[in-house]
Amino acid sequence: MTARANARLQSAIYAISAREDLWQPSLAQDGTPRRGTSVAEVTDFFTIRKMPSGTRCIVRREPLHPGAQRSLFPSDEFRYWGFYTDCEGDPVALDLVMRAHAHVEDHIQRLKESGLTRFPFTKFEANANWLMAVVMAGDLVRWFQLLCLEGRWRDARPKALRWEIFHAPGRIVRGARRVVVRLLEGWPMAPQLLSAYQRIVLLT
Repeated sequence: MTARANARLQSAIYAISAREDLWQPSLAQDGTPRRGTSVAEVTDFFTIRKMPSGTRCIVRREPLHPGAQRSLFPSDEFRYWGFYTDCEGDPVALDLVMRAHAHVEDHIQRLKESGLTRFPFTKFEANANWLMAVVMAGDLVRWFQLLCLEGRWRDARPKALRWEIFHAPGRIVRGARRVVVRLLEGWPMAPQLLSAYQRIVLLT
């Protein structure tokens, strides 16, 4: 469960903010340290109210970056984020599991934006096929992003992809044993689209 900012939690973070001995380096999914990011448990520094016995609070701090979400604790150097858990184990390992789960929720949200929440038919079988098509299309789009796009477009949401990439005015022309991609002159996404086509050629 994600921790929300409150006076008691902020006091606990303040109490450990300068205690470097309490912070441990955070790990990436491949087990390598994440630069500038660390994890600490603040359970012993404040009373966790309205929570079952055995609840723990883990806090992660990471360097501030443009577009960072709201922080649990005001700081000019770090962004603080925390969560509650009743699991046993090392805070670093629990943080690793929590971040992996966050990726899953992000992918589910992408599918919801692509039709997962819609049931356009009156028959169960038809809706089941619809949802299967949505999931398969979502996987194809995600792999396309990871393999063929760069920069912010690797993590762009479906709506942005539809308007900027998939709806680009153009056509594919075949002739003289060549495949030519013709785009509208001056289209702002032309460099990204051409780069994507070049990567597709290399992959196939």
